[in-house]
Amino acid sequence: MTRHRPVHDSTQGADHGAPTLDQARRQLNRYGLSADPQAVLVAARLMAAGARLGQAGEAHFARFGLSTGRYRLLADLEDHGGEKSPSQLAASLGVSRATVTGLVDGLEREGLVARRPSTEDGRGNVVVLTALGAERLRELAPEHFARMEAMVGGLTVEERTLFLDLLARLVEGMSALTAD
Repeated sequence: MTRHRPVHDSTQGADHGAPTLDQARRQLNRYGLSADPQAVLVAARLMAAGARLGQAGEAHFARFGLSTGRYRLLADLEDHGGEKSPSQLAASLGVSRATVTGLVDGLEREGLVARRPSTEDGRGNVVVLTALGAERLRELAPEHFARMEAMVGGLTVEERTLFLDLLARLVEGMSALTAD
């Protein structure tokens, strides 16, 4: 079943405060650059949407006494048998070991995770999801996943499939921002 939505010009900044195609053209002209203004607009909008999504995510997880980072760490532990080393967590979350240490410190104070010596490497520790941490994830799951579904509820299955493909390609292209 195809949903019918009003058609709008997505280049004109209908997203309150979002850059417009005209703004991108003016900026490029101002600097005498020949970059594609639509490509610049897509990248600028993606960055703005990412910032807004980050803020919305923090507000969302605050309802449950968590931050996005703390939730992701708990969920990652749950997805991997309830136990991981700090370096494994850092790699899977895409953050530094110092960030993991800060997240674990806070979660450990609340009793949601615990540290214990590694059975594989007696010198290192692993982070373990506690029963209380697993319970917190179970308690927040119904509302969390309902809100996640609602967030993309305006997209059809086909549009979500296309979006996932496009998103994967954009993620691959992000290295253009960080390359030397």
